[in-house]
Amino acid sequence: MGGRLATDLVEISHDPACLSDGGFWAVSTTFENHFTAAKFATVVNAPFPTTPWIPLQGSWSSSLEKDQYVGYVERIRSAVAEGWVYQVNACRRLTHADDGQSLRGLFSEILKNNPAPWACYMEIPGVMIASASPELFLSRNESIVKTSPIKGTQPANAQRFGAKDQAENVMIVDLMRNDFGRICKSGTVEVPRLLSSEEHPGLQHLVSDIQGELLDDIPWSQIFTALSPPGSVSGAPKSSAVQVISGNEIDRGPYCGALGWVEGDQAVLSVAIRTFWKDAGINFGTGAGITWGSDPTAEWEETQLKARRLISIAGGELL
Repeated sequence: MGGRLATDLVEISHDPACLSDGGFWAVSTTFENHFTAAKFATVVNAPFPTTPWIPLQGSWSSSLEKDQYVGYVERIRSAVAEGWVYQVNACRRLTHADDGQSLRGLFSEILKNNPAPWACYMEIPGVMIASASPELFLSRNESIVKTSPIKGTQPANAQRFGAKDQAENVMIVDLMRNDFGRICKSGTVEVPRLLSSEEHPGLQHLVSDIQGELLDDIPWSQIFTALSPPGSVSGAPKSSAVQVISGNEIDRGPYCGALGWVEGDQAVLSVAIRTFWKDAGINFGTGAGITWGSDPTAEWEETQLKARRLISIAGGELL
């Protein structure tokens, strides 16, 4: 991730307390808050080792077909109308038969054809993830932490973001300010960047920054508990949104969790979107933020837009 290459696996842990030893740990959490960290003995600044990738053949299946996803969006709109929730990130999983290739080759193609600021590859026993994430979940530099939620996606050649995207972004900024308030010193949480348009391959995203100063001696376990799952891929209020998601989706797994590294009081963790992973096939997740103002068919098309470029890199047909 970011030019840091970690090799020579030492240990795997599922307890965030392991991060307190100050060593270099690669970290992956699932949306359902299952924590995995892998400690490595060798960490160097080096390019990712290029590996060939044979494009996939055949079609990708979806955990929710178009009519099912449209119905899911309508149920969310009904929940909003009832006052149960304000916004929910509705996702689906695309799956392709596993042809036996390592995702190292796919990540090599991602780095060439879809460069992303938080691109990351993780491979340990039982975990294989290749991510082209454009979204920062958490950076830490000593006591200063920052998150940069994305809410709002449109084609690269589109004009300014509309009122729906802006309102959704502000809603998640408020949610993340609240989450940071649980782990940061009073009065230190601020929003230095609000509603900034960022260019990414084939897309524009609407991004804001929230930062603060951590409480003294706060453990990593408390940080992950307060911030997980990421607000931008759950919804607001988070507890209500997660209930809606659990009633309508299969487990997301590493998709929409956190992915990156921790080393003492330094860390870079992305939101694991635009992400492939192996789990009974090769999987890719895609989703959209749903509010009362959502058009169900347009939200389906947004999930297609987010998937189309990366699926074209992997190969196979997106139906």
